[in-house]
Amino acid sequence: MQKINSILKKRVLILDGATGTELQKLGMPQGVCPEMWCLQNPEKIKSIHFAYQRSGADLVYSPTFGANRIKLKQYGIDSVQNVNQQLVRLAKDAVGKTTLIAGGIGPTGEFIEPFGKLKFETAVEIFKEQALSLLKAGVDLFVIETMLDIQEARAALIAVKEITDKFTLVTMTYEKNQCTLSGTDPVTALITLQSLGADAVGCNCSTGPEQMLKLIAKMKPYACVPLVAKPNAGMPRILSGKTVFDMQPDKFAAFGRDFVNNGAVMLGGCCGTNPDHIVALKNAVSALTVTQPEKKSISALSSARKHKFIGSGEKLTVVGECINPTGKKTLQAELRLGKMSLVRSLANQQENSGADLLDVNAGVSGIDEKHTLKEMIKLLSVMSNLGLVIDSTDVDAVEAGLRIYPGRALINSISADKDKLEKLLSIAAKYGAMFIALPLDGRNIPKKFLGRKELILKIFEKAKKFGFTKDDFVVDGLIMTVSSLAFAGIETLKTIKWCSEEFRVGTICGLSNISFGLPERVWMNAAFLAMAQANGLTMVIANPLKKEIMYFKRAADVLLLKDKDAAAFISYFNENFSEPVKEQKDLSIDAQIFNAVLQGNREDIQSLIKHGLGSGLSADSIVQKIMIPAIEKVGDLFDQKQYFLPQLIASAEAMKIGFSFLEPQIKKSGHLKQKKTVVILATVKGDIHDIGKNIVGLMLDNYGFSVIDLGKDVSAEKIIAEIKQHKSAIVGLSALMTTTMVNMKEVIELAKKEGLNCRFIVGGAVVTKEYAHSIGAEYACDGVGAVRMAKTLER
Repeated sequence: MQKINSILKKRVLILDGATGTELQKLGMPQGVCPEMWCLQNPEKIKSIHFAYQRSGADLVYSPTFGANRIKLKQYGIDSVQNVNQQLVRLAKDAVGKTTLIAGGIGPTGEFIEPFGKLKFETAVEIFKEQALSLLKAGVDLFVIETMLDIQEARAALIAVKEITDKFTLVTMTYEKNQCTLSGTDPVTALITLQSLGADAVGCNCSTGPEQMLKLIAKMKPYACVPLVAKPNAGMPRILSGKTVFDMQPDKFAAFGRDFVNNGAVMLGGCCGTNPDHIVALKNAVSALTVTQPEKKSISALSSARKHKFIGSGEKLTVVGECINPTGKKTLQAELRLGKMSLVRSLANQQENSGADLLDVNAGVSGIDEKHTLKEMIKLLSVMSNLGLVIDSTDVDAVEAGLRIYPGRALINSISADKDKLEKLLSIAAKYGAMFIALPLDGRNIPKKFLGRKELILKIFEKAKKFGFTKDDFVVDGLIMTVSSLAFAGIETLKTIKWCSEEFRVGTICGLSNISFGLPERVWMNAAFLAMAQANGLTMVIANPLKKEIMYFKRAADVLLLKDKDAAAFISYFNENFSEPVKEQKDLSIDAQIFNAVLQGNREDIQSLIKHGLGSGLSADSIVQKIMIPAIEKVGDLFDQKQYFLPQLIASAEAMKIGFSFLEPQIKKSGHLKQKKTVVILATVKGDIHDIGKNIVGLMLDNYGFSVIDLGKDVSAEKIIAEIKQHKSAIVGLSALMTTTMVNMKEVIELAKKEGLNCRFIVGGAVVTKEYAHSIGAEYACDGVGAVRMAKTLER
């Protein structure tokens, strides 16, 4: 840690370049386990490490990218500890003690809950097993790299931080749309990871330096930690049947100055780079002056796909209060039954009505609050883009919620109660959460501002010991009802004004308390909100379904110069002004089924279809006129980047549940297509990645195709045999790696040689439309594109 920080104060820290593409140059064949091949050919991997050391790298990555339990098991290897420790020893033998060794940790290849089936704690355990092995082998630091999913990056980072305080850097990999595969943009990822304890954050792989520079530039204004960039040597192309990266070292290095100017002070290379690229890069940046991150802390929250800045320069942040069972008998009853239909509906209504964040409370007597809160958070993390406010007095429930939540949450709340203060601050610090400071001490509620001020300062003094700054919390102004305490509003406004103008910290209040016991409460609430905003209020917990509240809020944002040129105000009233969003129960049954598919409502789709059948809808009409248009709408939203992979998967699964329920009735009616078009799917030989292929299969199945999934690492001969057996007219081939995409051509050429009249669709992270056409195939960039292409080829 000291050595790294010492270097970063003086100059750019140089990372190594590619390992995989260098191993291929040295003869590593396709389809083998790279980690085992390194152990079987130790001098070759040592030569790569040594070459990077000589090129000027300050650190080298251990070749343990895929040395986790899941990846190794795919090759029949069980000894995670031995593999990792032996590979680190080879790195040490190669570079000695003068060059740092980073323990490399890559993805499992699975999606983690709540976005996938791999349990979050299982993922943490898998990464912890690898991290412990690397730690015992004596690595100097850790690097968590090439992460496609923010939740998997969180699991790996938590695993490392729970066993060591060694320097840990985390790099995500981004698609052409500047989001990860699961829809996380670079600023959102930065906020989540740096708050969780990453010592450096950045990106690697997927793109060349020109595009990666744009990602780093977006992160710079909000970075509290050093930024990392490890781009490829340009984009891959096929030359004489081989994958090549042809960006020369001097051109690659020419981007070094711009990277440094945009805050990236840890630089190296990924696919296609070699020691010459690292030499050139070091020479290009060696004389440059590095600057430390502009910020030490930041007031910002994040979900998996969106971030929200909080502060005096921002518009008032509205926290939707409706997902709270207090006084809501229907919601209480649903939560006791373990149902989430109303939670889903309330979330949708609040998001559509302008909420910025969602408060989540599971405080119902007679239930397991910890379990229920986790389930609510998992659901909301998939279906909503909004950040969450975790609202509970149960310390264990708060921690469970923070641990599973794929972003930076806000805790509601932490008081001065000595029995909970330190424990909650410790939990908030571990998971990087912001918190609401509640000026109570467990014994009484200060009625006057001065009493509240004393407790606010007490909480802050304790919070500083855990590393918190004023950017990391907001103060609850503590609203009490004026019906029983006439001066309550004035004392709250004093608290807000002092926090804003003197203490310089954000504030929040639970708006509806002010009017309790009074008639026409909405007007009291709206008037007080405007007064609070004028005194510096930055956040409010309110019901966004009350349009009067939202109108006052938007108007005050303009008058207080928070809404530049009244842009948001004008946009809202000109374009989005509408009647309040209807509750799900108020919609027709057709619309409810449509929404169930659109919103990925796997819990209710079957019961809604039963209702639809009971109301006279036919099974065939439900599929053809409701469900298929709904899934097509999902595809449109995915194309428009309003939906991302988690929502796409949820909707596809809801569609599958619904169709499976209806299929027997459709068969009886004779409307079911007797002969489905067969589509064979396979990840080609040498490639063990199948996330994308599995999603394509799920989507095709929903559209009525008969999908035969051959799995991963499938030989050309096996694919051809299956085409003949099933008489398939359409074949989908997938590859994630540049080294395996060339095997797609082998399959297509063999099919032609065998005289097979079938059409091919190819896709994968490295595959392009140009490459697809060059080998005689059609191209699909994702599951939605694959369905559209398959439907075209079917005609």
